[in-house]
Amino acid sequence: MAIRGDRGGTLRRGRTLVRSERGHVMEPMVKKEKRKLTAWVVYSKIITFWAPGFLLAKLGRMPDPNMQQAWREKIALVSLIVLICGAVVYLTIFLPITFCPEKVAQKQSDIFELNGKNGDTNVIGVQGKAYSTAQATWQSKLSFTPIPGQDLTYLFNVPIPDSCKSSSLQNFRAINFNVCAPTSGNSNPCPLGDVTSGIKTNNLKSMNDRPIGYDWSDVKNGFFVINGHVLNMTPYLLAVGSKPSTDMLDEAIFAAANKGLVDASLLFQRTPDMKAATQCLIDRFLAGELAKDTPGCFAVNLFNYAALAVIGGIVLTRFIMAVIFQYFLSWQLVRRPPRSKVRPLSYNAAAPWNGKKPQTGGATANLGKGEDDELFTVMLVTCYSEGEDSIRGTCDSLCNTDFSDARKVLFIVADGIITGHGNDRSTPDICVGLIEQEESFKDPQPCSYLAVAAGSKQHNMAKVYCGYYRVGNRRTPTLVIVKCGAPTEQTAAKPGNRGKRDSQMILMNFFSRVIYNDRMAPLDYDLFRKMHHLTNQTPDIFEIVLMVDADTKVYPDSLRLLVNCMHNDKLIMGLCGETKIANKRDSWVTAIQVFEYYISHHLSKAFESVFGGVTCLPGCFCMYRLKAPKDNGWVPILTKPEICQEYSQNVVETLHERNLLLLGEDRFLTTLMLRNFPGRKMMFMPQAICKTVVPDEFKVLLSQRRRWINSTVHNLMELVLVRNLCGAFCLSMQFSIFLDLVGTVALPVAIVLTYILIVRACMTTYNSVSAYLPLAMLIMVLFLPAVLIFITTRKWIYVAWMFVYLLALPIWNLVLPTYAYWHFDDFSWGETRKVSGEGKDKGHGDEGGSFDASTVPMKRWEDYERKRLRSIKRKERKEIDDSSSYQLPLVDDSANAGLLKNSVEDSMYYESHPGYSFLGDSSTASMNDSSNATLGNNYRGQPAMVSHRQQQQQQHYEMQSYPPGAAQADSYYSQGQPGLQYNAYEDYGAQQQQQHPAAGGGDGGLQYAAYDDYSESQQQMDYGQQGAYSSQQQPQQQQPSRQRPGGPRDYR
Repeated sequence: MAIRGDRGGTLRRGRTLVRSERGHVMEPMVKKEKRKLTAWVVYSKIITFWAPGFLLAKLGRMPDPNMQQAWREKIALVSLIVLICGAVVYLTIFLPITFCPEKVAQKQSDIFELNGKNGDTNVIGVQGKAYSTAQATWQSKLSFTPIPGQDLTYLFNVPIPDSCKSSSLQNFRAINFNVCAPTSGNSNPCPLGDVTSGIKTNNLKSMNDRPIGYDWSDVKNGFFVINGHVLNMTPYLLAVGSKPSTDMLDEAIFAAANKGLVDASLLFQRTPDMKAATQCLIDRFLAGELAKDTPGCFAVNLFNYAALAVIGGIVLTRFIMAVIFQYFLSWQLVRRPPRSKVRPLSYNAAAPWNGKKPQTGGATANLGKGEDDELFTVMLVTCYSEGEDSIRGTCDSLCNTDFSDARKVLFIVADGIITGHGNDRSTPDICVGLIEQEESFKDPQPCSYLAVAAGSKQHNMAKVYCGYYRVGNRRTPTLVIVKCGAPTEQTAAKPGNRGKRDSQMILMNFFSRVIYNDRMAPLDYDLFRKMHHLTNQTPDIFEIVLMVDADTKVYPDSLRLLVNCMHNDKLIMGLCGETKIANKRDSWVTAIQVFEYYISHHLSKAFESVFGGVTCLPGCFCMYRLKAPKDNGWVPILTKPEICQEYSQNVVETLHERNLLLLGEDRFLTTLMLRNFPGRKMMFMPQAICKTVVPDEFKVLLSQRRRWINSTVHNLMELVLVRNLCGAFCLSMQFSIFLDLVGTVALPVAIVLTYILIVRACMTTYNSVSAYLPLAMLIMVLFLPAVLIFITTRKWIYVAWMFVYLLALPIWNLVLPTYAYWHFDDFSWGETRKVSGEGKDKGHGDEGGSFDASTVPMKRWEDYERKRLRSIKRKERKEIDDSSSYQLPLVDDSANAGLLKNSVEDSMYYESHPGYSFLGDSSTASMNDSSNATLGNNYRGQPAMVSHRQQQQQQHYEMQSYPPGAAQADSYYSQGQPGLQYNAYEDYGAQQQQQHPAAGGGDGGLQYAAYDDYSESQQQMDYGQQGAYSSQQQPQQQQPSRQRPGGPRDYR
């Protein structure tokens, strides 16, 4: 029996994988193996046949074939959007015109129903038209009182109409038969005289030619229907007697009138003469119209009612479920968790840094400094071109949160050596200047890592500054990562810049490799040591990451509320809070965004939270699990290798892939999480609040929404294919996503149709309940959010913001989407983040050049640590040899190899480029030469090329050269199972420890030398193939390794 807490006790949602075919593994959204010719490519070429390649190259300034194909795919997408919009327009406007013309519809709406069903009783019918008898002066007294709408045509003398004078009809008795001729039983059958003069003489008032309407139940003996016209043949039947003549028309009349054949339309269509006689009968004996819609009108009305029911149902359902979530579900999640839901902190017990005799206290040190229900959290702040006030305000708000400093780390990433527009210092200078640096790590060296880019820019380098961020009495451990770029790009405009996704991947890759004890890049090892130094905790104990933009301020209780949600529902893998606008009154551009932000959170995200499927966690303020507890172990979430691999794709070729990866990384990450973990939840918590700065100029808003809208369309196209999301049929998350997708692409015509509906509502004559339905729907769609405002915030100022938003609807629904769709092939960030002196960017990941995987060595943590300890040991020996005054006791690290040592203050850095050093001699330009130089100048320092022997003498640590391809791995993450291919290495290490239990002096050196020889040969065996981190190769499958205690269980 499942434990209630493990299943998410608040929402009580069970498994959704109820069908076997839903359990399939989703294909990656970005495939490495590209198919050159697909149906989509063929369609794009067909739809743009009129634009050959040479014409695009000459006139369109698109010489690159990839640019040309992106343009063709844009035209293909726009054509599909036009088709969808055209279908919406046709179904809304032209469908009624096609199947229910206005003349027919107007006629039905004006019908006066028999028996006074419309409410007026002083009405009769003459030749199918309604006449009022309120002022009638009957010239001949009637022997009966007519019922409302009764046909009195037979009391008038109706002349033979022209339609009956055709020579081909003269053989039919009913055509010229005079029903007003005296008979033996009735000397005056037509007492009211000629029909035209009789109407005037008897003072009958016409009712604007309104027809008399008959229901099917009103058509009795003597009456029948032809093509919707009701004919009263009673006078003719009484005059001719009970037997028909021998002509075909009489037979049809008697059959229809006396045998209960109500609808005789087909009976009178047998011959051309019968068809011609039909019009004659209608002109002579018409009693009224059938008060029923024609089949076309019936189908149109049925469609309209169904559409109104669906739209109204969706609007009301979203509203009701959003209110239920706000009032009942969200409060259960944010409350302080009971002790029963607080689990012990999790860490990788099998990792080498969690040995039996850790000299630093291990992974359980200093736990008493924080509350038991406070999970270890990393607060990621990504910076690009923001100013000092903005970055400082964000960091102040994070450090002032109601959360222990012992349980959180501030993780700031500066994306390149960049000076923002209007700033007097570079972004790295600003970020580093905010912290109190640790003396032992005050002058960091650049470390290599594999960046999210294409070509040569896959190799990037970054400096890691560590220290503490002080605000008031708070002192928060802080890491500042400055992406400074490889040596070859120091003269470029923005060295080190790789985009926000790359900044996030630094953190995600680091924790993924720590959790699995996988091979690390030099930057990962540097982060490991400095994070452990600051927190006295190994990084594998961290469970949560809070992602915040550098222009966002978080409310003091937001972090704790979000962590409470993680405690209360173990199935939650991602969260976001409400984002409010900090500069709402700066301009009209900010004013029109206030209500849009409000409604997107409190209506859209609140509704999606009921299903546990929020489709977009805003990158400015969201939280993810690095790993999640399950049973007695844990499972990776954000650090799952498949997530990291797909999110770090660097080769994007198609238009779809570029819109996914280059424009909206926050929505793309949310889509990845929902696809990989459809049984878990993405939630919105309205109680956790932040404030952010929004664009205050229209050109910046236009650029931002162009990226957001295009990213939304392409991500929804991926999510709509996920079949195992929560719900079923129309009450499913998949159906909701489909409606969002259609609604998004149809926004331009939706606003046009809205205004058409408003105009029609003002011109409509409301004489029935159905006439009010479109107006009621319009009012509900536009003003129901005002009710939500009262229920959720009770701040009536938002009603004023709502009217501002409604006035700007043409901008939101017409201008912005149309601009975005036409710029599907624009992958730049445009005006959103301006850099001083920068032109229009082309997006990340499209750089040329080749990438050498050997420039980024990948080693296990043990290898780095042993190398560091060995370097320290050699340094001590060299000092002893130089002094020759005393003998230092030899230290045996074979037993403690792989353990952290806080007593060591020297940091170990490994060069990632053979023959390259960041530390030159006095004759070269050193990167940390002058304390007066700015950080920006230091980052741009040129390397000194020195020999291997010189580096050993000057830097006192060993420099290793790697053969080409040696640093390339077999798989992306070795599938998270390092045990198999390292069995030989582990067995060898155990044998060495047994053979040399107390190695010292030269023996110890021999032991390390033997280990080094073996390690390099083993590394070449592991790395021999073309590179793991080369984006052109698929991960290879490996055999499963033995289960490590405390290791990953499964991915569900």
